[in-house]
Amino acid sequence: MRSAANTVTIARDHAAGDSVPAALFDLAWEPPVPGRRRVLTNWNDYIALASQVVGRFHGQFRLGHFDYHHPTRLQQGTARRLKNPYKVSVSYAEWGAPGAPLVICCGGVASVAMRFNYLASDLSDSFRLICMDWVGRGRSGWLATEADYSLATYAEQLRQMIEHLGGGPVTVLGSSLGGSAAIEVAARYPKLIDRLILNDVGPQIAARRRQRRADTLARHYVFRDPAELLRRVGASQKNDGPVSDDIRFNLTFHQTRWSDEEGGRIYRHDVRALQAYRRDAQKSLQQWEQWKQVRCSVLLVHGLQSDALFEPTIRRMSRGKRLTVMHLPDTGHAPLLADRNQIWFLRDWLLGTGRAECAWSVLHAPPRERHAGTPLTFAPANVLR
Repeated sequence: MRSAANTVTIARDHAAGDSVPAALFDLAWEPPVPGRRRVLTNWNDYIALASQVVGRFHGQFRLGHFDYHHPTRLQQGTARRLKNPYKVSVSYAEWGAPGAPLVICCGGVASVAMRFNYLASDLSDSFRLICMDWVGRGRSGWLATEADYSLATYAEQLRQMIEHLGGGPVTVLGSSLGGSAAIEVAARYPKLIDRLILNDVGPQIAARRRQRRADTLARHYVFRDPAELLRRVGASQKNDGPVSDDIRFNLTFHQTRWSDEEGGRIYRHDVRALQAYRRDAQKSLQQWEQWKQVRCSVLLVHGLQSDALFEPTIRRMSRGKRLTVMHLPDTGHAPLLADRNQIWFLRDWLLGTGRAECAWSVLHAPPRERHAGTPLTFAPANVLR
């Protein structure tokens, strides 16, 4: 239950047509981290640990690429005489058998494809999962100008990804920005998406929340030692819920890369993409008109501590829709979906067994076993840089 001690009441976004006061949790909240926290003092220890924690997925997936064609209509910041379509390489990780039911996973504004490793590994026995890096993130290429990064661009990238994989209909799991892009595609191209999993995102996100997130992200960081990296990225991922140290380590590794020029690890993204998001975040995101056009089945994952998705939004989303809602306690925006109980319910909904219906809350599963010291085959350290 919410207690008065850790809540603050503020006015919601009146310009967005939602002026009902909403009780929001203290932004300083942080869920407990199961297990003992690791302390690393140098990069050699960091890479040695990566060979175990991250390396447990070595050989489970295949890295693929396709050429995203960036059209002139999305080059808003380029003079007309200079506009030309151009290609950008998009990277994705493919899990599971090629003939299995297809699920495309799209992350948030600063996410990378490997964020979904635990989810994809657990589901790959029954599904083919494609976890995609947005342009300007992860192992994907960068766009020519800052203005080319936009929600319309990400929706077009998702559409082209679906076409690259053979066309629809497919299931799309979208976290935060990924969910917003999926709503756009499902509304405009209903034959491409037949099921939609929205991870703590709806058709409305207030400017206040978007600005706060953008101000945190749109900076260049250089991590000089592992302790600084684990502390910084760990704190920024507190909304993911009470995930273990191993799972947080997996995030820190894949969201960053080593830079000889900087003498440390830096984020694996184009800072201009996050600066473009900060510019766009000056206004609220409104997709209610697009939401009216979404006809497919929808599973909505809701972090009960979320500062981006609220009960009034969920109730409005439910009107006339086949909407199933999974509530996650001690979790904010947006859940990592690495918890085995959460994945069990996602599998159940994807298989259509009928047990995951209407709305329910999910208890957290026991922490996954630590991978250090277990008799598994891990990746050699020399492939992890």
